[in-house]
Amino acid sequence: MSTRLSKGGRLIDRAHAIEISFNGKRLRGYRGDTLSAALLANDQMLVGRSFKYHRPRGIVASGAEEPNALVNLGTGARAEPNQRTTTTEAFDGLVAASQNHWPSLDYDIGAVNNLAARFLPAGFYYKTFIHPRPAWKHLFEPIIRRSAGLGKAPAEPDADRYEQVYAHCDLLVAGGGIAGLQAALIAGAAGARVMLLEQTAHWGGRAPVDGDVIDGKPAEEWIRATLDALGKMENVTLKTRCMVAGVYDHGYVLAEERVADHTPGDGRPRKRLWRIRATRVLSATGALERPLAFAGNDIPGVMLASAVRDYVGNWAVSPGDRTVVVTNNDDAYRTAIALKEAGLEVPVIVDARPQANGALPQKARAMGIRVEAGRAIVKVKGGKRVTGVALGLMAGEGAVLEEIACDAVAMSGGWSPVVHLWSHCGGKLTWDRARAMFRPDAARPPLTQDGSALVIAAGAANGALTGAEALADAAEAGVAAVKSLDLKARTTPIGKAEAVEEAMIEPVWMMPQGAKASLRMKMWLDFQNDVKVSDVQLAAREGYQSVEHTKRYTTLGMATDQGKLSNINGLAILADALNEDIPAVGTTTFRPPYTPVTIGALVGEARGEIFQPLRRTPMQGWHEAQGAYLEPVGLWRRPYCYPRAGETHEQAVNREILNTRANVGLLDASTLGKIIVRGPDAGRFLDMLYTNVMSSLPVGKCRYGLMCNEQGFLSDDGVVVRLAEDTWLCHTTSGGADRIHGWMEDWLQCEWWDWKVYTANVTEQYAQIAVAGPKARLVLEKLGGMDVSKETMPFMTFAEGELAGIPARVHRISFSGELSYEIAAPAGHGLALWEKLVEAGAEFGVMPYGTEAMHIMRAEKGFIMIGDETDGTVIPQDLGLDWAISKKKADFLGKRGQERTYLASPDRWKLVGFETLDGSVIPDGAYVLDEGTNEYGFRKAQGRVTSTYHSPTLQKGIAMGLLRHGPQRMGEVVEFNTMAGGTVAARVVNPVFLDPNGEKQNG
Repeated sequence: MSTRLSKGGRLIDRAHAIEISFNGKRLRGYRGDTLSAALLANDQMLVGRSFKYHRPRGIVASGAEEPNALVNLGTGARAEPNQRTTTTEAFDGLVAASQNHWPSLDYDIGAVNNLAARFLPAGFYYKTFIHPRPAWKHLFEPIIRRSAGLGKAPAEPDADRYEQVYAHCDLLVAGGGIAGLQAALIAGAAGARVMLLEQTAHWGGRAPVDGDVIDGKPAEEWIRATLDALGKMENVTLKTRCMVAGVYDHGYVLAEERVADHTPGDGRPRKRLWRIRATRVLSATGALERPLAFAGNDIPGVMLASAVRDYVGNWAVSPGDRTVVVTNNDDAYRTAIALKEAGLEVPVIVDARPQANGALPQKARAMGIRVEAGRAIVKVKGGKRVTGVALGLMAGEGAVLEEIACDAVAMSGGWSPVVHLWSHCGGKLTWDRARAMFRPDAARPPLTQDGSALVIAAGAANGALTGAEALADAAEAGVAAVKSLDLKARTTPIGKAEAVEEAMIEPVWMMPQGAKASLRMKMWLDFQNDVKVSDVQLAAREGYQSVEHTKRYTTLGMATDQGKLSNINGLAILADALNEDIPAVGTTTFRPPYTPVTIGALVGEARGEIFQPLRRTPMQGWHEAQGAYLEPVGLWRRPYCYPRAGETHEQAVNREILNTRANVGLLDASTLGKIIVRGPDAGRFLDMLYTNVMSSLPVGKCRYGLMCNEQGFLSDDGVVVRLAEDTWLCHTTSGGADRIHGWMEDWLQCEWWDWKVYTANVTEQYAQIAVAGPKARLVLEKLGGMDVSKETMPFMTFAEGELAGIPARVHRISFSGELSYEIAAPAGHGLALWEKLVEAGAEFGVMPYGTEAMHIMRAEKGFIMIGDETDGTVIPQDLGLDWAISKKKADFLGKRGQERTYLASPDRWKLVGFETLDGSVIPDGAYVLDEGTNEYGFRKAQGRVTSTYHSPTLQKGIAMGLLRHGPQRMGEVVEFNTMAGGTVAARVVNPVFLDPNGEKQNG
């Protein structure tokens, strides 16, 4: 049984006992314990169930690579699923519960799947849940959805808070082991701004527990001295409990700091997300030990040899009284030696290599430990915990030569450098055949924007596994980082660790090497997802030769540990099955984050009311005071209409339209996107963004423009104003301002980075008011301050000045079809200007109108609306906007897309107008019916309605829509479907229903 040792434990404080709860059972621990250490100290070997077969699962590792020991942590508002016990610091009052079982952990009905395991191999779901087709919806899908996932999602809002911090540094060092400390010391001494981040609560990595001796002293002393030196450097920032999650282009790094995970409710933010810009990143993230594949290697009590060593040395926890060690390398002998020195029994060290004669094996023999070379574990005996092992020949097929009673197995299949951060931005790997591992290829690093190396690997993360090798490699990496920053390395103490002779590893991917099928079906590669050696071999037989395809077919490496323990063994098995070399098979893609990041940390303070703060125009309070009915438009709430007492919304909209057509109306247009584009190359830039030419637009003039995406589809429209020789103001749709500004920056930063263009989203810096109607000019003339006559300010021009003493930019543009002015004023003056317009317009019958009136009036004029007439599949030519597409420009975004055969087809649906024969309104979303039915039995369609309204001006229903060969079919009668199942007849007409010559808007 596992228990707490009476002595030792370098990380625990025996003077401070704590009490935790696991599945309602009270357990005792010490300050400094991880949850996994506390569980093992109380003989809680069984901690969970696997996903597919619900097999018993115990603790395998001691760090972020743990695939099994995931629990629901906390209760109520602080509940969080899938938390690793190996990285969770224990604290007094901690409450944890196991997951993925029913009704209990010990007696799980889901374990019946294990009895049917031979009928549920890799990919069985792809073959099983196809027929009969109705069974998917009514049988298979409900069962799968109930079975999906491991933990339970919290039912209450998160009680904790999270924050985000921005930082800049010259060198970010990921990993606070001896390699990271050494590299940081060299860079810090050279004057570089250094951030050193360590994901655990302790510095030094494996060196202290592995017994490394540095400069003639125990590693812990060297670590303390180095930290003291770093702490005195003002240019160095040290952070523990801070995991570097991902490295992105241009030195952008995300890191998650666990601030108060171990002290919940103390008022501090639970976690802090660091957004860092680093000139260089030095990856000193260490290496992970690989498991060995033998039958029963998933039984609770089978652990990584390094993890056993950690629990004994760091937390004084024994995984068992009798531990069998199985290995293919010398490092595992350190575990056997540590167990023996702790007073525990090691019945045998099973070494797969033909010989074991190195310094460490000799030391083990000298301590009285039996060493069996050329042997293998044929299978592990036990169910919910280990009871023994059966041994055989490594070169054999699984014949049992001997059985040994034990209660734990420490396995080591070699080490794999943690190459995730190196790989996130495209760093390539090379296969080190001598050490049986993938390591960073220094000749193919991830690159920065100037072509230099962004990430430098050091220590075990670079394949330098021993303490002596790691320090020497880190020193070289530190000097290289300093030089890449154009700094000069200074004389800095470089630690030297005593070298320990170690024999070469013998690659072992399956034990024994000739194991029969019955054994291979019990050799686990992915412990969480229940992927076995036999599953990968089956995938190869069924034609999945790509490691990425095999991953998806078997779910290998798709668990919450993202294959940290399983991937290398899995691809080695695949390579053998395909008769290929391991490097020829390659690796799966390493994607951020390195370990899961709490969604709360990614969100930060953006939650609740400020998750997406509602934007308010300067006149919002006035609208609300007038009883306006508001509708969501992007992140704004705009007046839909202004109903009076006893009025329906429809009546209010009709009143607003008729008044605007007859007198004058005011629209709050402040939500329209407003983006400043400035610079020597601004005109050139806008010519690429818009379908027509903007560089030729004279100062003081306005021009309507269209934007398309690369595929040629219409994405936004608006009026462009030329403010000065090098400055344009681009108006966008209300919901498109942020998107279009981001689109502009994307092209400027990624494609046309050398163009001299500056953009700024000034949407909220200006209030904008549309004054529309035949009496609009009279209202502005009464305000006074600017000449707004037809002669001075013709259509599609603008002027700057003052109206009623308020600074304003007045545009002569119209979206209603009426004489109209759009007035932009600084946001702080917006309400005052609005109130003055209301006051001045009283004698002319002024009324505010809302978005619905605006929509109907623009439809009466045949003006398109992004999002109504467009849906991501429409090009300008479909809408009759060929006039807005330049025939002179060599290129613009979307030009080549529009030249594709399908988009240039004469059979595309084109914009037309529709008037019902009976004056009714065509239903929203209705299709124009065609002759015949499609393969599913539905009537074929030849068009669809895009906008449909009742026009109070024309006293009938009007609609705009797309119709095949539409412009050539004027006067033809077509049928639309209705929600009731019938049809409504409509005549195809010009989409401009009112004032086709534009006499009213030209004023």
